[in-house]
Amino acid sequence: MIWLVLGLLVFLLPHSVRALAPARREAWIAQWGLNGWKLRYTVVSLIGLALVIWGYGQARTSGIFIWVPPMGLKHANSLFTLVAMLLLAASIVPKNHITAAVRHPLTLTVKVWAFGHLLAVGSLAGVVLFGSFLVWSILVFKSARQRDQATGANPPAGRWPNTLITMALGLGLWALVAFWAHKALIGVRLFG
Repeated sequence: MIWLVLGLLVFLLPHSVRALAPARREAWIAQWGLNGWKLRYTVVSLIGLALVIWGYGQARTSGIFIWVPPMGLKHANSLFTLVAMLLLAASIVPKNHITAAVRHPLTLTVKVWAFGHLLAVGSLAGVVLFGSFLVWSILVFKSARQRDQATGANPPAGRWPNTLITMALGLGLWALVAFWAHKALIGVRLFG
């Protein structure tokens, strides 16, 4: 469990700097340059992500469960994941109606994904992993919305062709994860 917690700290702290310490972030950018900041941010994030993946793989075999989720919550998680994939696609495709409505689709992706998985996975490792991402995404989303209000920032208006591409991409990503990638990468088959 220690590797999972360490990985979460290493991964989530850099992703929280803009929300928790914007002046510190700007000072680092001034000191290292934008590319220097991005390089350090990326390296630390990749190390954290590797630790999260490895730590969760180790911790989930402990067999410590806080609750045993009913099958209905596991099925509901498929719907949460579908919504998360649509939001993820919205963060990739510019000028779509989803981004225009929610403003920060990538942060909402994490929130919806984490919430659905928190309901569907009752292990201690799952609660630590998905609970951490859920709390992080709530705090970062709130900070981003406050920043938008302070600056008056608005996303571009959505266009229907882009929204349709977003929806097709989101459905495709969901199908890829649900029917292949989740089993291949995580070892858990969702369907079939």
